[in-house]
Order: sequence, then C-alpha cells, then structure tokens
Amino acid sequence: MVHMRISAVMASGAALLAAPALAATEGEAKGGMPQLNFDSWGSQIFWLVVSLVVLFLLMKNVILPRIAAGLEERSEKIEDDLDRAATFRRDAEAAEAAYEKALADARAKAQEIAQGAKDAVQADYAAAVAKADAEIAARAAEGEKRIAEIGESAAEAVSEVAADTAGAVIEAVAPGMGDDKAARAAVSELLGR
Repeated sequence: MVHMRISAVMASGAALLAAPALAATEGEAKGGMPQLNFDSWGSQIFWLVVSLVVLFLLMKNVILPRIAAGLEERSEKIEDDLDRAATFRRDAEAAEAAYEKALADARAKAQEIAQGAKDAVQADYAAAVAKADAEIAARAAEGEKRIAEIGESAAEAVSEVAADTAGAVIEAVAPGMGDDKAARAAVSELLGR
C-alpha cells in the first residue's frame, strides 16, 4: 500500500518535473544554463519546495518509521539475548555450585571410607598383634617351664654325677671307707639343695 502511494507520488512528480524540463530546453535554445534563467526561477523554487515536502513526508511517514521499528526490534532482541545470557549464567553458576558441593561431598565420603578402612585395618592389625603377643607369651611361659624342668633335671643329674664322682673319689682314695649316703648329703649341702 505504501509502495503504491510512493509510486503514484513519484509518477505525478515526474510529470510535473517534465514540464519545466521542456521549458528549460527552450531556455537553452535562448542560450545559457536553465538554472540561471531568471524567467524559470519561480517554477524551479516551486518544484524544489514540492520535492522537499514530498521527500520530507516520505522520510517522516515511511522511511524513518521503518528504521525506528528496525532499531526497536533490534534493541528488544539484544535485550532478550542479554536476559537469556544472564539466565544461562545464573544456571551455569548454580550448576557449578552443585558440582562443587557434590565434589566436596564425594571427597568427604571418600575420606570417611578411607578412614573407616584404615581403622578396620588398624583394628585387625592390633587384634593380630595381641593374638601373636598372647601366643608368644604362652610359648615363652611354656618354654620357661620346660627350661625350669630341664634345669631341675640337669641339677638332679649334676647332683647324681657329683655324688657318684665323690663316692668314686673316696673309694679310690680310701677304699672301703666311702659312704654313699654321706657323699650324697655332702653334695646336696654344697649345691644348696
């Protein structure tokens, strides 16, 4: 619709401009430039004013509103894009915070699991050490008991050997004078038994 109006105005303007052009060719025939022909200045000023008014009306009613609408649309699109970017940034920050929290929770859980495993291993180790200590103590007590028994039997054997040796020495030194009971009592007294 606007294009039709523009076409109609331009067609009428072209028809109106054609008349002075014919007059200008006549003026040229007289000689000189038509713009400087004072006879046609009135019509030139008239058509200049008409052309400027038509151009002003076209600019005001058609061209400038379209430019303003385009600028407004572009401004609204930029605002929408900025709003969406801000929304995406907030969503990204929330996602990052959730990720950081999940990561911290996972680290804490891993720490807790590692500490639990370490405590379990430590408890198993302590139990194994206690069991080994108990077995070692039991074996040591048994070994000491056996050593004491061996020492007791060795002391008896030494006592027997000493008594036999004392009797043999007495028999060798003074034959027939040896008393086996007296030799045993003397050896027992010397050994503190």
